[in-house]
Amino acid sequence: ERAVALRRPFIVFAAAGGARMQEGILSLMQMPRTTVGVEMLREAGLPYVVVLTNPTTGGVTASYAMLGDIHIAEPGALICFAGPRVIEQTIREKLPEGFQSAEYLLDHGMLDRVVARKDMRDELITVLRMLMGLPPAIRGELPPPGPNSTSVPNGADRAPKP
Repeated sequence: ERAVALRRPFIVFAAAGGARMQEGILSLMQMPRTTVGVEMLREAGLPYVVVLTNPTTGGVTASYAMLGDIHIAEPGALICFAGPRVIEQTIREKLPEGFQSAEYLLDHGMLDRVVARKDMRDELITVLRMLMGLPPAIRGELPPPGPNSTSVPNGADRAPKP
């Protein structure tokens, strides 16, 4: 909601083992709520980029983690709904080497990129500028944030005072 109100792209870094039934129905009900939030971004024409870290599993992959405009994963990240042991026990077969890894999913068209964390900032700048129709950034063009810099309009990130 905040990204839509500020007309900003939204980047999510997903890292989860998933919601469990033991955590209660309120935990599971967050899945559709996050999907509604993603749809709000889409309707506003704002980019939604998902960065999948290790691990990203369970209900997260059944909701917001796989709904991005662009999906980037860190090398070696486990990305799945059910883990390899659960699947092997269910189908009673051994899974292929690297099954459910970021590299496997990239090779099979489920991801757009696999990027090391140290290179993530530059990759996100490139992707967001492309999605927003901006010219490519020139390396060194963007100074590091200073003590007075903000990523939102002045005062927009503060709650109204009573």
